[in-house]
Amino acid sequence: MQPLFTALVQGFLLGASLIIAIGAQNAFVLRQGLKRQHVFITAALCTLCDIILILLGVGGLGTLITSIPILSMIATWGGAAFLLFYGFRSFRSVFQNNEGLEMGKAAAVVRVRDTVLAVLAFSLLNPHVYLDTVVLIGSISTHYQGIQRAWFAVGAMCASLSWFFSLAYGAAWLAPLFRRPLAWKILDGLIGCVMWGIAFSLIWSAFPH
Repeated sequence: MQPLFTALVQGFLLGASLIIAIGAQNAFVLRQGLKRQHVFITAALCTLCDIILILLGVGGLGTLITSIPILSMIATWGGAAFLLFYGFRSFRSVFQNNEGLEMGKAAAVVRVRDTVLAVLAFSLLNPHVYLDTVVLIGSISTHYQGIQRAWFAVGAMCASLSWFFSLAYGAAWLAPLFRRPLAWKILDGLIGCVMWGIAFSLIWSAFPH
């Protein structure tokens, strides 16, 4: 039982170290939590995407992705385009949004379909997700055999589950701060910087150095 528990803990710690970082997906989850719009759907879908990617990585897809450069190139440019567009929207909100949390929540209700599409885009259009979740976790999982590998994967999945739901629902603690329009402007500006920073890093990585 001890080796299984060790594999579980190591999987959890690796998954947590990869997912707990300022990124496009986490920024979107935080914003949804602050606005209290489709919070459960957002957290659950992010978790589900991570679980699927972890299963694919442990199952050997990571090796396949690294052996086909065209897949990496498509993901890189597609992800960069999406992040540039969403970053532009965030920067535009800095100059257009003059409402606090209560007014903004009543004025702009996002449809479930739009939320689902946004979550899927943030979860699947970023090549870093595949490098971290599929390739890295997949390659490290090869150090475990049989049932230990399964427990390692479960540990990584538990890290995603814990993080996304904690981030989405924990954002409510910051709600009083975001009743002021200035707080939203700062958050939108930071989100825009994160989106564009990741997008430009993807574009930079696409060119040989």
